[in-house]
Amino acid sequence: MSILLSSISQGLLWSIMAIGVYLTFRILDIADLTAEGSFPLGAAICASLIAYGVSPLWSTAAALLGGMLAGTVSGLLHTKLKIPALLTGILTMTGLYSINLRIMGKANITLLGKETLMRIMQAYGLTNRTAVLVVGAIASALVILILYLFFNTEIGLAIRSTGDNEAMSEANGIHTNAMKIIGYMLSNGLIALSGALIAQNNSYADIGMGIGTIVIGLASVIIGEVLFRNLSFVKRLGTIVIGSIVYRLIIDLVLQLGVDPQDIKLFSALILAIALSTPLLKKKRKKAPLQFKNRWKKGVN
Repeated sequence: MSILLSSISQGLLWSIMAIGVYLTFRILDIADLTAEGSFPLGAAICASLIAYGVSPLWSTAAALLGGMLAGTVSGLLHTKLKIPALLTGILTMTGLYSINLRIMGKANITLLGKETLMRIMQAYGLTNRTAVLVVGAIASALVILILYLFFNTEIGLAIRSTGDNEAMSEANGIHTNAMKIIGYMLSNGLIALSGALIAQNNSYADIGMGIGTIVIGLASVIIGEVLFRNLSFVKRLGTIVIGSIVYRLIIDLVLQLGVDPQDIKLFSALILAIALSTPLLKKKRKKAPLQFKNRWKKGVN
């Protein structure tokens, strides 16, 4: 039960990052590596402001805006300079490493003894784990609600149309480059928001905390898609939250088995590889009986 509660609370915080990855990966059909830089950017901005005595709520909001700014840079590089999406993410991610160091002034910042959103909740009598659970639930629910409302607006539908068929969208008068930039902004803003919440939960921000972020986000998205198929947009966002919780549960169980924490990144990559290959394995399993039946008929004839 302790492991389950821990996985749920952590999964809710990480699910916001996974939703951000989903927006570019599935909605815009872009593999954006900016997440590796925008995640620690959100943590760096939030931790630095909290260390200077700024309210945790405003610090978290500033992290969101910082992530959106990073997404804007990636969007401009991709749309205006015509740099391929993969290289765009690498360029922005590399540049953000130095920017994050500048923001923090050192490799890491501790938040021990500082006021965070989790400690504010604890002031109301909640335990640490329950406080994380409440903050994560509120944050993820707000994100899903806001995205649901936004993607039902004209701009939101234009973004989805751009990802589905860019040529047709341009033919219908949609400014696809502008839609891509907005998509980049939303995606990296959410990723930075998740970084800010994770930093407050861990009580520190570190320059290397973004390593493997894209793998975690993709694993959560793919797990949700494997478990639940052919769903509407808002339901899909909910399954990403479930996928994030399942992913954290798997990682926690692996750690309970005595696996060295240094090998967690390897297990994360394996989980993603298994999740990505599951749909193909299911198709082959369904085709196998038919192929055998056809061969058997030919042999009889």
